[in-house]
Amino acid sequence: MPRVTTAPNGWIVLDKPRGLGSTQAVAAVKRNLREGGYPKTKIGHGGTLDPEAEGVLPIALGEATKLAGRMLDSDKTYVFTVEFGSETDTLDAEGQVIATSDRRPPLAAVEAILEHFTGPIEQVPPKYSALKIDGRRAYDLARSGEDVNLETRSVTIHSFSVLGDEGSHKPLESSFANTAGRPDPFDPSAPLELADAVTLVANVSKGTYIRSLARDIAHALGTVGHVIYLRRTKAGPFTENQAISLDKLNAIGKGARLEDILLPLEAGLDGIPALSLDPESVQAVRQGRVVSGLPQPDGLHLAKDRNVPVALVEVSDGTAKVVRGFNLPDTAE
Repeated sequence: MPRVTTAPNGWIVLDKPRGLGSTQAVAAVKRNLREGGYPKTKIGHGGTLDPEAEGVLPIALGEATKLAGRMLDSDKTYVFTVEFGSETDTLDAEGQVIATSDRRPPLAAVEAILEHFTGPIEQVPPKYSALKIDGRRAYDLARSGEDVNLETRSVTIHSFSVLGDEGSHKPLESSFANTAGRPDPFDPSAPLELADAVTLVANVSKGTYIRSLARDIAHALGTVGHVIYLRRTKAGPFTENQAISLDKLNAIGKGARLEDILLPLEAGLDGIPALSLDPESVQAVRQGRVVSGLPQPDGLHLAKDRNVPVALVEVSDGTAKVVRGFNLPDTAE
């Protein structure tokens, strides 16, 4: 017997393991809700994460799926390791080696080159990507041996750095991965330390391909390279501290409480101010009508009926227009 009669609404932030695709992760949520006795629920994810990558994958349930598009457009943060000396056709460890180089860049050169890749940049996506060319996926064309010519795209790297001793990530069991090979304190008279690999942290705009970024950094350093480790630590407002393991997700199907892992719908709207409405204005917004005479500044607001989100509204000159309405049960006290 279902423990609830209404479908759940909100976010599950999964710490996706390597080897699991984003679509498979959504299927795992659906399966666990079904096995846990929850009503059929609309589910979607907030940004594809490659099967060989791990980390933060926001999964929207119910009314939160209306915000999935905003999540796709949001900035994301990645920790990734570039191994120098070989380039593969997929630009990661899964592909075939297509170029090699004996050159290993000094760590100081790696740190210096990152500034060149910070801000607006142009990049060519990997040919093994899900982008479509004349209706076909680029990776399907590449696998069939056809030429893949993808157009250069503009993206923005908001911040870029070498992961140092302060990094809290422990998936790579080597002193180099933890310290990025950087002597501390740095002694300019010491021999140059050459990097076989380096772990980097980048906060990037939507549409950025980390594998392409790794390739281009290696080329700029006069060598070749590919990604051997990739973890997403932040997607929009969601961080790895909020993410749950696959085991914890699977516990829902065995009777664990969904409420213990489900974040509210508004968690996906971090930074957007709330707009409390009176009953008459609530009714107007629910009907898609404008509300005038508001003192709030221009911009996006989350209109609420007490503690229940009603709609995402755009305020301009004191008038609020509905951008996206929500149909949530009234749980206000």
